[in-house]
Amino acid sequence: MASQMLTHAQVWEGIEALAERHDLSVSGLAKAAGLDPTTFNKSKRIGPDNRPRWPSTESLAKSLQATGETFEEFVLQMSRPKAGRPFSKPIPLIGLAQAGREGYFDDAGFPVGAGWDEIPFPELADEHAYALEISGDSMAPVYRDGDRIVVSPSASLRRGDRVVLKTQAGEVLAKQLVRMSAQRVELKSFNVEYEDRHFLLADVTFIHRIIWASQ
Repeated sequence: MASQMLTHAQVWEGIEALAERHDLSVSGLAKAAGLDPTTFNKSKRIGPDNRPRWPSTESLAKSLQATGETFEEFVLQMSRPKAGRPFSKPIPLIGLAQAGREGYFDDAGFPVGAGWDEIPFPELADEHAYALEISGDSMAPVYRDGDRIVVSPSASLRRGDRVVLKTQAGEVLAKQLVRMSAQRVELKSFNVEYEDRHFLLADVTFIHRIIWASQ
């Protein structure tokens, strides 16, 4: 089952709505965030090759900081009913360091138990999607302390995907998928100071794809 993610149009509409909530134009929002005034202009939303161009996580983070909104509030506002836009649905959240403990996942690798918090997120096709909060610097510079990643157990895996893997021993890792065969999985670390890892599939409880990150 393919996961339903935010569309290019939804993200740009979200930025327009963010500006409107604070009585700003998109150019005014960009200036308030210390960005080039044209950063969010409609002309910047399609690249020279006619491919959709997405706002950077840096520009979004600076805009949220300038307006005093959190990422969760931004997503929640985006999810309000408008022209068929999906409703927001809470998804479970725990810290990455907690995820290796017993009681948070069932045998299929789906989140269970009462120890989870919740955050709002646009409804996904994957009813078992969950979020993890990063702690420490082992995944820098891709993910930093305090970042939240949304993970989809049902999303298909391809080489180059960013994934969360849990071992039978209870270790939980977030890394890049290099190769997965019928017997082994190879992972590349985001932080060059940490070693790459490889496992026998028999030693892996689950491997899930990261489909979103708040930074």
